[in-house]
Amino acid sequence: MGKETEVEACWPDGARERGRLQYEAPKLVFRGAARRVFEGEALAQVRAEGPDLVLGNGARFALGERAAASWAEAIRNPRGRLDKLGVKAGQRAAIVNLDDPAFADELAGRVPPLGDGEAGLDILVYGADSAAELQRLPDLIARLADRGALWIVSRKGRAATLRDVEVMAAAKALGLVDNKVCSFSDSRTALRFTRRR
Repeated sequence: MGKETEVEACWPDGARERGRLQYEAPKLVFRGAARRVFEGEALAQVRAEGPDLVLGNGARFALGERAAASWAEAIRNPRGRLDKLGVKAGQRAAIVNLDDPAFADELAGRVPPLGDGEAGLDILVYGADSAAELQRLPDLIARLADRGALWIVSRKGRAATLRDVEVMAAAKALGLVDNKVCSFSDSRTALRFTRRR
């Protein structure tokens, strides 16, 4: 999950405005009178100056001293997808119904993915883009370790065929709680569910 807060922005021309600042690697987005997106070279010289997050072009966002330092660090050293998903060396993980060779390779670089039928999983990443695919959730939950996490990955934006509220309702009906969301890729979002404690 990225960072998001209400801020005052000061633009290079001296104009000021209030708006919502959001960072989800690799983009910093400001939503005020107009939506402004900063990425790539625009973030290359990001730094904290006292209470402000400052971009290379001179744009400033008043976050407070600790928050500005935290945001600058996060932007300079973005967490990878596996870090966002909480995948750690030594964990038991599996991918089900998700055709993403790049992610499979990425996961294999940290932990060897387990095959179908394996149980005691710390992390299970499941691709679901229809209500019918959500019908498999009981079988998937049974494969999780006690404190295991089920990540449900779906298309986002205009390409979405399943809404987040539908995914949450299906999982909650089976005793799961949602506790994290992150951008999985440019076209997919991921919701994390764990057993209710």
